[in-house]
Amino acid sequence: MGPAELMQAAAMARRFYLEGKSKIQIADEFGVSRFKVARVLETALEHDLVRIEIRVPAELDAERSDALRAKYGLRHAVVAESPSASADPAESAETPADPENLGEVAADLLGELVTEGDVLGLAWGRSTIHMATALRGLPPCTVVQLTGVYDAGTADRGSVEAVRRAAEVAGGEAHPIYAPMLLPDSATAAALRHQTGIAAAFEYFDKVTVAAVSIGSWEPGISTVHDMLGTRERAHYASLGVAAEMSAHLFDAEGRRIGRDLGERCITVEAGRLRRVPEVVAIAGGRRKAAAIGAVLRSGLVTSLVTDTAAAEQLLADRRPVRRPALDRADPDES
Repeated sequence: MGPAELMQAAAMARRFYLEGKSKIQIADEFGVSRFKVARVLETALEHDLVRIEIRVPAELDAERSDALRAKYGLRHAVVAESPSASADPAESAETPADPENLGEVAADLLGELVTEGDVLGLAWGRSTIHMATALRGLPPCTVVQLTGVYDAGTADRGSVEAVRRAAEVAGGEAHPIYAPMLLPDSATAAALRHQTGIAAAFEYFDKVTVAAVSIGSWEPGISTVHDMLGTRERAHYASLGVAAEMSAHLFDAEGRRIGRDLGERCITVEAGRLRRVPEVVAIAGGRRKAAAIGAVLRSGLVTSLVTDTAAAEQLLADRRPVRRPALDRADPDES
């Protein structure tokens, strides 16, 4: 390019990329056709006169985020860098997810998704608790607890405190649930659901517009429900093919709900109600949870995902077809 062409290309590029003018406006200014403007802009790119750089924070993986969103039909997918992965695949597989980091990323995402007047639902999970701690700002909204607590003795440091914290940040009402997630039998659970405070929280379930949930694999230390059950019950549900747990709902590897009798003993939002929530954000990461995350994504219950690169790699490598896009909220299996 000669000096005159170079200066014209630079001027057109400045108008287009920095000043936001259209090709027609630029053509009128320079007395040329819009097709000429398009060729000049293309030449500017080819000659490195213009460089287009897409930058996101170093701790986020834009390429995997977009690939996950497209593959699983998600509305939003945000992939955070995994904690110091080892070069040894065997060691990397054992590297746990960083719930604090995932919680911080999820807190930023909720800050974008929640609008004034929304009802935000929070389910039990270490990542959701860290997310609530990391919240720095939310529009005015109501916050409701979607599940009972893992251990009634730790309520003030778990789900209940997470609901209080989120409501405090939002300047809205808090509706916590002071009850265990898992009860000895369905009759006890049914009786608790009719208690005043718990019933009040349940009345908000149909009003929830944004929900945050966690996902667990069916193994010790990675599923709260698994850890709450006895050896015989764990073996029973394992024999049914359980691969994942979310809010006390069990799923097989293909995303089908199984072991529905367990839900009758639990204080939790029903799967049918959860499916009607417009935005359900799942927060989970780590290689050991990848298969469980995939199972829940195939269920269609989740619309958005916050995960890490370790889990994302496994999810993207899985060649099995997705049963239905997550944004299709209809489910003929739900009653």
